[in-house]
Order: sequence, then C-alpha cells, then structure tokens
Amino acid sequence: MNTAYSSSPPERLIELSDIYKIYGEGLESEVRALDGVSLTIDRGEFTAIIGSSGSGKSTMMNILGCLDLPTYGEYYLHDELVSSLSDQELSNIRNREIGFIFQGFNLIPALTALENVELPLIYSGAGRRARKDAKDLYGADAKLMTSRQELAYAALEKVGIDHRANHKPSEMSGGQQQRVAIARAIVTNPPLILADEPTGNLDSHTTEDVMRILRDLHAAGSTVVLITHDRDIAASADRAIRLLDGRIVYDSKRDGDDGSNGDPLGTMGAPRKGVSA
Repeated sequence: MNTAYSSSPPERLIELSDIYKIYGEGLESEVRALDGVSLTIDRGEFTAIIGSSGSGKSTMMNILGCLDLPTYGEYYLHDELVSSLSDQELSNIRNREIGFIFQGFNLIPALTALENVELPLIYSGAGRRARKDAKDLYGADAKLMTSRQELAYAALEKVGIDHRANHKPSEMSGGQQQRVAIARAIVTNPPLILADEPTGNLDSHTTEDVMRILRDLHAAGSTVVLITHDRDIAASADRAIRLLDGRIVYDSKRDGDDGSNGDPLGTMGAPRKGVSA
C-alpha cells in the first residue's frame, strides 16, 4: 500500500453509508445483494473490489457508477448526495464525474477509435470545461486544443493507441480495443475511473499492459476503482476490499495486510442463488 503522507487531510471522493440493495423485499425469495455496506474512498486512491460470483461486486459497481440506486442508505460522490437523484441527474453525474471501462469494451462497431473516444465529449458538450480540464491530463499543450478530435486524439496517444485512431473495433485486437475504451474513459478527465473486470477478456500479456496503464493513470493523480474476481489483479492495487454475501469482509486499509487474516482476498464461499456477481 502507498505509505506516502501529506500535510493536508485526504479529500473524500466516495462515501457509502449503510447501503442496502434488496431484490424482492418482503418476499420469501428476498435477496440482499448489498447488506449494509459502508465505505469511503479518498481522491487519488487505487482500490480493488474483489469477490466471487454472487458476492455483490457487480451491484456495488452499478451503485458506484450511478447506474442503479440503493434500496436504503446514502451515497455521496464528490460531496453530492447521488442516492436520491432523478435518472436525468444521474446521467449528468455519470457524464461529468465518472469514466467507465468495461470487460466487453462497449465500443460502437460503426465508429472509428477516434470517434468512439469523442463520444463523452459530445455528451458533455465538449465546451470550455473539457478543454480546461484536459490541461491537467495532457500538459501545457492542451491550450492549443480547440476541437473534440484533438482531445480524443490526445487521449488515444496517452494510452499508446493513436496509430489506430482511424480503425474500427473489428480491425483491432482485444487489447487494442481496451486501450481505446480506456482513452474514452479518461478523455474528459473525470474524478473517478471505474473499471469493471477490464482484463476479463484479455490474455496475460495484454492484461499486464492494461494494468500498467491503470497504474500510470493512478500515479498521475486519477482515482481508480477496479472491480474484479482475480486476486492477482486485486493485489496490484494500493487497497483491496473483499465482498462476500453482500458485505465487506476484508478491507486492507482497515484490517491491514500482514498475513494475520489468512487468505483475505480468497474467493471462498458459494454464490447465492439468483444473484449475479
């Protein structure tokens, strides 16, 4: 874990307070996908959330990503209470605050790499804020950028895939597509990068390439939350959190990682019937 110290207190980016996600509440078949989860993540952390199928990690990802709302509890993102917002307000939060990286890449087949990366800029208006924020991500040269294409190309360049800017997804390997997906996630310089099993469809060599990019983004100041079932991937983060049956059973920031917890990142425990990961 990162042991660097700062004279100022860390800035809290994420706060979950007693979060429940209940399906079929009150029925005999009731399932608690999340069962009283409380968690804080500071700006600049690299956190992995690990769990087997049925642990609640996908539900956690959906709530963190403002793709779903909890049944009970409060979720603050950047000091804004998002757990009670409307669908349109949640959409605005996603466009402004979160960069998504998915296992299946989720690129639009008919668009080139450059056009895929432009999409978040189009949704957000690609206005003054996008160009201003890009200065932090791309350096002083960002002041010369005046178009969505230039910002998108700079993001592709940052992840080493600019040479495929005019290629469509079908013309790229899985690793190349994931690099494009990462470029799309960072093009607006969002406070939070949320990666859902980003290496699940990749070979071991490409997996290391993708993890290196995520580590580089974290080193540059990004907050990265990684959802995974892979213990080796989780171990590469500064902080690891294990979910089991919808509850946090291990948090390296809280519990330490001196080995006294046995196999804290283990994936023991059968998945619960009717609940996805």
